[in-house]
Amino acid sequence: MTAPAAGRLVLPEGTDHLRPRPLGPEARVAVVAADYHATIVGRLLDGAVATLEAAGLGRDRITVATAPGAFELPLVARALAETGGYAAVVTLGCVIRGGTPHFDYVCAEAARGVGAASRETGVPIAFGVLTCDTLEQAEERAGGAHGNKGEEAATAAIHAAGTLAAIGG
Repeated sequence: MTAPAAGRLVLPEGTDHLRPRPLGPEARVAVVAADYHATIVGRLLDGAVATLEAAGLGRDRITVATAPGAFELPLVARALAETGGYAAVVTLGCVIRGGTPHFDYVCAEAARGVGAASRETGVPIAFGVLTCDTLEQAEERAGGAHGNKGEEAATAAIHAAGTLAAIGG
């Protein structure tokens, strides 16, 4: 069974929709990319940057930082979020299942850490970490038939930042 495709939510008629605001002219977004599985993560990074540019951010408003691997992404993302200089942070990484439980620990802590960093700083931190069984699956999710998770994560970060801006007035 495959998951339903991403799409647009249809709101009940008559409800008020709090629409995300576009990022302002001074908004900055940080991207934290894991060095591990660099070829795959590089494709995710290309997708994220292209998406941020398409949303109106110049490359001078996009900061890219690196982390050794997916496990360290939350620490670097939190540090960037805590500076107060970014409307959103995008995390990008790739973990491929091996023959030990290491995969489970790394994936769980990366996801938990990114979520906690976002909640605790109030800055949207998007989770663009591939968690795949095989290299082939990772390649498909980094620009193949299954799209590009880097693009999706950047889109989510922009949307969340825009919604928070709309809430904040």
